[in-house]
Amino acid sequence: MPDAIDSYVIGRYSKLLHGNFAGMMSGPEGETFLRDLAEDASRITDEDLEFLLDHGWRERITAAWLIGTGRRTAWRGRLRELLLESGMVFAGQGYCFALARFGTLADAEILVSYLDHYLARPDLRYDQAWALAALHHLDADLRTAYTSRYLRPGGLWESWSAADNTDLPFQKMYFDMLCSHVQRAVYIRR
Repeated sequence: MPDAIDSYVIGRYSKLLHGNFAGMMSGPEGETFLRDLAEDASRITDEDLEFLLDHGWRERITAAWLIGTGRRTAWRGRLRELLLESGMVFAGQGYCFALARFGTLADAEILVSYLDHYLARPDLRYDQAWALAALHHLDADLRTAYTSRYLRPGGLWESWSAADNTDLPFQKMYFDMLCSHVQRAVYIRR
């Protein structure tokens, strides 16, 4: 299994899947990255994904992006567990991305569970902005309005985000852009 870390985490994704690759999406380097991501998402074994999810945050975020890119919904339960546990910094970004890519009401409800718990705790600064952006993405796709309960005046988002003035419109736009780039890569690969 260390080959999974060498191949996926160190070899390709260690720095880029922490949401840092959006700036390189245009041009040949971005196209190559996205093509490789789509290819790896279809090739990685469940055994390798399990191995990655049992390790550090870089391994977990890599596994989650590969799971989400490949829409491997059999991993929904495990991602739910890991997201609600919030045991490692940054890994939740990947879980939120994967749930948004799965695109069902069940995935929206997982994000709602996370937000209900963690937005009520302004002292805990985890992946709340990513979760809300993912839920917003699902709301648009599913024609639901889950995010409205967090965004009303005096709502949980207002109290949680007051500590750092998170730019939610930017976060939503950024998240949608990442999902769009990945969807295009997956479509082109077919």
